[in-house]
Formats: sequence, C-alpha cells, structure tokens
Amino acid sequence: MRQSAAVVCHDKPSLRIFQSALESLRIELTACSSGQKALELVMTGQCSTLIVDFDLPGAEDVIRMASMLPEEQKPALLAVASRAWPGTGQAFQSGASRILYRPLNPEQLKDALRASAKRKHSNRRRSDRYEMKTLVYLDLKSGTLPGVSIDIGEHGLAVQTTEPVPIISNVAFRCVLPGTGSALQGHADVMWASDQGRAGLFFSKLAPASRKHLKHWLHKRAHKNHACDLLPPVDAQVSFAVAE
Repeated sequence: MRQSAAVVCHDKPSLRIFQSALESLRIELTACSSGQKALELVMTGQCSTLIVDFDLPGAEDVIRMASMLPEEQKPALLAVASRAWPGTGQAFQSGASRILYRPLNPEQLKDALRASAKRKHSNRRRSDRYEMKTLVYLDLKSGTLPGVSIDIGEHGLAVQTTEPVPIISNVAFRCVLPGTGSALQGHADVMWASDQGRAGLFFSKLAPASRKHLKHWLHKRAHKNHACDLLPPVDAQVSFAVAE
C-alpha cells in the first residue's frame, strides 16, 4: 500500500520541497489546512508520516497529541522550524523524532524521512490493552463525572459514563486498580467520545507512584488476559483541543 504523509505547513516554497522529496520516496503528500485535519488523518490510519511546521500556532499540541497514540497507530513525527526558532528542546519534548530547519535541504529531508520510517518500523511494538472494570472519576468544570472503565493500557484507558464526555485536554481522573489497593490518578486528554458516554483517554500526566502501580498491574496480566485494541466506536466524535 502506498505510504502517505500529512503535512501542516502554509509556506509554499517548503511545500514544494516536501512534494518533491516525498514523491521520490513514493510517499503521497496530503496538505492539511489545520492541525486538527492532520490529526483526523492520523487517527483514522490514513497517513504514516506527520510533518508539522513549528512556526504555526498550536504546532506543539499537534505533535504531542500524535505522540501519545499507541505505537502501532503512531506515525513518524517530523517538525519544521526556522533556525532562529528557540524551541528545539520544546519540539523534542512534545514528541518530534526529528527537527528540520529552513531553508530546507531536499537531501536532508529525504534522509530524515527514511530514518524516521526505519525507526518507526524497528521500534513498532504492540501497545496492549486489557479489560478492566473499576469506577473512574473525571473532574470536569461542571463537577465530578463518574464512570466505569472498559479497558486500559500503558498510554490510556476507555471509560463508559452516564453522559457524554466533553473532548478536552488535561482532565484530572482517579480510580483504583482492581485487585489492589493502589490508586491510579493523574491527568488525561479526551481523544474521542461518543454520544452514548463512551470515551477514550490518553494519559498526559501520571503521578510517579501511579505509573509504577499501572506497569506492575499490566505486567501481571500480560500472560493471563487476552489483549484487545481500543479504537473509537463508529459513532464516536473524534476531535482535538489544538489551535487551527
């Protein structure tokens, strides 16, 4: 199947260089008018590479959101910036695997694309999720919304609540890992939600003790439970709290 790249960049000279480099590697370019459009392509499996212009507002959030996806769903992540841009470290912290500077060098761009694809292939591993039934509490501005967890993995969990969950970032949550007295608490981004109250949360921050307890809990079930993949149900609304 032909590979494709979602590109969030409004600079026409850069887009022409991207087009030429990607075509030489038999990668189809899809120019996206916003970060949300690009993330929708990522979430639906329509691109293998995500290239984001870090000079655009909200670029960091786009890369960060994509980097939190399970490994089998995560695209290769490249950031483009001007040499005067001060946030190189910030770009890497957001999850970008490679920084490209203007003026773009076509050969360096090709090398970056090849290296990112190779790394993605070699590091690809299944991010398993396991069935988990426990009460989960989401702390929203409107109050605490209780729900029941559906399944959980290293990067997030799915929940079922009595009402639709708003698609927001950095929502505080808490629950207890079944069979233990260990609390799991932190913050998560709501990546998708359905009108029936089902939602997928990806962890943006876990307390160190919570991360340790979760890894231990998952390790114990790795050889006992049948793992399942979490994808948004067909009626789910997929959206992102990022700048257009």
